[in-house]
Amino acid sequence: MISNTYSSWTIFLIFLRLGLTSFGGPIAHLGYFREEFVTRRRWLSDSAYADLVALCQFLPGPASSQVGMAIGFYRSGYMGALAAWVGFTLPSAIVLILFAIGLTHYNNILLAGVFDGLKIVAVAVVIQALWGMGRSLCPDTPRITIMAFTACFVLIVPSIWGQVLAIIISGIIGLLLFKPNTVMVHNSLPRAMTTRAGWFWLAIFFSLLIGLPFFKIIFPNQIISLIDAFYRTGSLVFGGGHVVLPLLQSEIVSTGLLNNDTFLAGYSLAQAVPGPLFTFAAFLGASIEGSFANWIIGLICLGAIFIPSFLLVFGTLPFWENMRNNPHMRAALYSVNASVVGILLAALYQPIWTSSIYKPQSFCMALIALVALMFWKLPPWFVVLAGGIVGGLLAYSV
Repeated sequence: MISNTYSSWTIFLIFLRLGLTSFGGPIAHLGYFREEFVTRRRWLSDSAYADLVALCQFLPGPASSQVGMAIGFYRSGYMGALAAWVGFTLPSAIVLILFAIGLTHYNNILLAGVFDGLKIVAVAVVIQALWGMGRSLCPDTPRITIMAFTACFVLIVPSIWGQVLAIIISGIIGLLLFKPNTVMVHNSLPRAMTTRAGWFWLAIFFSLLIGLPFFKIIFPNQIISLIDAFYRTGSLVFGGGHVVLPLLQSEIVSTGLLNNDTFLAGYSLAQAVPGPLFTFAAFLGASIEGSFANWIIGLICLGAIFIPSFLLVFGTLPFWENMRNNPHMRAALYSVNASVVGILLAALYQPIWTSSIYKPQSFCMALIALVALMFWKLPPWFVVLAGGIVGGLLAYSV
């Protein structure tokens, strides 16, 4: 159980340190959190922490950030949740915004080479993510089949709504196909809010998800359109941070707001910084020219993609005990998780592979990066940094 309360400032400083040092993606982040809050500070028991992780893996959005929000909430209420998010997110967001501004104002041949190197490394990063997710989420023939058909479907219907439809269909298939064991042993989580409060936050979540597209039509404006795009992405990303790639590609690149080269370079750099991969939204916003300063647009997009996580965490905590034992929900998620692997597989082909691997040197560089990540076990930040340097040197030497 969680006992004493802490000030929001204390929570901010704890998560700021984690945001500066937590490399390695969401699974690694959860390991850092466990070491910090279960082993070192004893804020939670192992079973209570496992329950929080289980809840956040059920929800769309970045699981590690949502776990941090929940811990901050239990320690210091809503301000504690906000402090935890700001501390964990701020370091990588600042780096990515500065990188985006640098690319916008200082583009040259050397930076173009760095671009190419980062895009090629992105191929290796996505393949590694696909391999790990596929082994975990597609362990049998039915789920491999769902993954394959989803990949084909979203390539044939290349839009955000095609991906949403694929997820919905896969959830229905899961309800019909899978019969998960209904027996689960767990400890109860502390309930710090009423079910009425939960319904309130869920109502806001669905109102924004449904209402923002209409609001964008009634009041056509770039900022409103960006808020709608990033909010929808944050509301629909099941399966981890890498699945944000195809959703954002449909919203940002396919609509012409940003070119694909800049998109993939930023995505690759996002692997090299600590903290949540969703801070990629800050890079994208800061790379888009608009009526506001680049860094302001970056912060707006960053907030928009994380708002669904806040609303879902606050909205589902009071209901989690019943939700996690619902066999129908778990059956649907078995299939949905396989479907998101298929979405990422489609993204590996288009736009990542088709825009990055166009000559033998590109393939060789991607292959070496993949071996470095998967077999040499080099840290992602090192591989990304090396890829950018090699790309810049190759461009400079030509």
